[in-house]
Amino acid sequence: MEKKMEELRKRLREIYDLDSVIALLNWDQNTYMPEAAGDARGSQLAVIARIRHDRMVDPGLGRLLEELTPYEQELPYDADDAALIRVAKRHFVTESKVPADFVSRFYQHVSQTYAAWVEARKEDDFSKVEPYLEKTLEFSREYASFFPGHQHPADPLIDRSDYGMKAEEIRRLFAELRSRLVPLVEQVTSLPPTDRSCLTKFYPKEQQLAFGKKVIKKLGFDFKRGRQDLSPHPFMIRFADGDVRITTRVNEHDLSEALFSTIHETGHALYELGISSCYEGTPLHTGTSSGVHESQSRLWENIVGRSRTFWTYFYPRLQAEFKEQLAGVSLDEFYRAINHVKRSLIRTEADELTYNLHVIIRFDLELALLEGSLSVKDLPEAWRSRYQSDLGVAPQSDQNGVLQDIHWYADFIGGMFQGYTLGNILSAQFYQAALKAHPTIPEEMERGEFSTLRGWLTENIYQYGSKYTAAEIVKKATGTDLTIEPYLDYLTQKYTALN
Repeated sequence: MEKKMEELRKRLREIYDLDSVIALLNWDQNTYMPEAAGDARGSQLAVIARIRHDRMVDPGLGRLLEELTPYEQELPYDADDAALIRVAKRHFVTESKVPADFVSRFYQHVSQTYAAWVEARKEDDFSKVEPYLEKTLEFSREYASFFPGHQHPADPLIDRSDYGMKAEEIRRLFAELRSRLVPLVEQVTSLPPTDRSCLTKFYPKEQQLAFGKKVIKKLGFDFKRGRQDLSPHPFMIRFADGDVRITTRVNEHDLSEALFSTIHETGHALYELGISSCYEGTPLHTGTSSGVHESQSRLWENIVGRSRTFWTYFYPRLQAEFKEQLAGVSLDEFYRAINHVKRSLIRTEADELTYNLHVIIRFDLELALLEGSLSVKDLPEAWRSRYQSDLGVAPQSDQNGVLQDIHWYADFIGGMFQGYTLGNILSAQFYQAALKAHPTIPEEMERGEFSTLRGWLTENIYQYGSKYTAAEIVKKATGTDLTIEPYLDYLTQKYTALN
C-alpha cells in the first residue's frame, strides 16, 4: 500500500501543479495582462485545463483509487491517508462525469466572457456581454446535466464550492435569515445616519496601500510567502504553500474601500497559509468550502477589523499616517463611520447589516436563471426590481447593477454567491467558539496582538485544509452544527449599541 500511496501522491501532485498553472494564468489576466491578450489567454487556459482534466479522469487513477479503497476502510476516519483517498475519489468521480471537450470549450468561453465583461462594465452596457452570459447559462445547465438525479439544477454547481449543501436547504436558511434581518435593517436605517465624511476625504493611493500592508503584516500575512497587487475586483489566489497572493483596489476618495478589502482578502490568505504543509501537492491543500473560506475573510474584515478593540490599537497609527484628514476625528466618530449602515447598490461596499440582502438577491436570481423562470435579457430589470423591493434602492446603470460582480462572467452561473452569507453566519459561530476557549482575545487585540485568535483558527480550521468537509469542520471546531443564532446575536448587540 505504501507504493500505491506514493503513486497516488505523484499523480495528484501533477494535477496540483496544473491547477497552479491555471491559477497563475488567471492571476495574470486579472492584474497585469494586456487587454489585447484575451483570446490568446483563453486558448492557453483551454489547453492546460484539458491536460489537467485528462490527468484527473485517467482510468489508471481510477483503478489506483479502487485498489486503495480497502486500505482506506481499514484506517481511522481521521487518518491523513484515509482523507486523501476519500477526497481524491470524490474528485475523480465528479470530474469523470464531465467530458474533456466541455472543459476545454468552457475555459475558452470564460476567457472571452471576462474580456467582454471588462469592456461592458467600463462602458456601462450590459448588451455587450449579454450573448456571452447566455452561453454561460447554457454551459451551466449542461454541467448540471452531467449529474442526473439532482433535486435542483443548482445542486451540482453548489457542490463545486460548498460540497454537500443543496439549493433548497440554502434557500430555507436564507429565508429565515432574511426574515430576521429585514426588521433589524429597518430599525437601524430609520434612525438618523451616522456621519462618514471623515472617510471620504482625499487619501493618496500609495499611503493607503502602505498602511494596509502594515495592518495585514500585524494580522499575520507573511510577505515572504505572499504579495499584494491591484485588480478591478479584489481576490486571493494560491499557487503553492509558499505563494499565496492577494489583490485590492483603491478609491482615493473613500478610505474604507481598500482598507477593508485588504483585510478581507488577508483573511482568505491566512487560511491558505495556515494549512499543514504536509498536504501540499494534494487536493487536501486548500480550504474546504467557499462558506468556510468566506467565514475567515468576514471574521477578519468585520468581527475583528470593524471592532472598537481593533481600532483602539490601530486608530492612533492611522491618524498619524493621515494627520490632515483625521485631525479632530475621535475614535468613536471613526468607529461609527466604518460601521455606517446604508441601503446601497454595491455588494462589496455594503455594510454588515445589509450585505446579506445583496447575496440573497443574487442567489435567488441564479436559481431563477437555472430554472428557466428568468431569461438573461430580463436580468438587468429583475436585478433592479429586487433591489427596489429588498433594499429600497435601484441601480440607474448596469455598472452599479448586474455588471458589478465578476462571478457570472468568470465561471458558471450557480454556486457562485451562497458562500458569502454562509461565511458571515460561520464567522460569528467560529469567533464565539474562539472566545469561549480564549476570553482574553479582545484585550489582546487592543494591544495589537492577534496570535491567540490566529492560533485558535489555525488549530481548529486552517491546518486541516480539505481533510474534513465543511459540516465536519464546523462541528469539530464549535461543537454544534451550523446555526444562525451567534451571527444574529452579534449583529443585534453591535448595532443596537451603535444606535
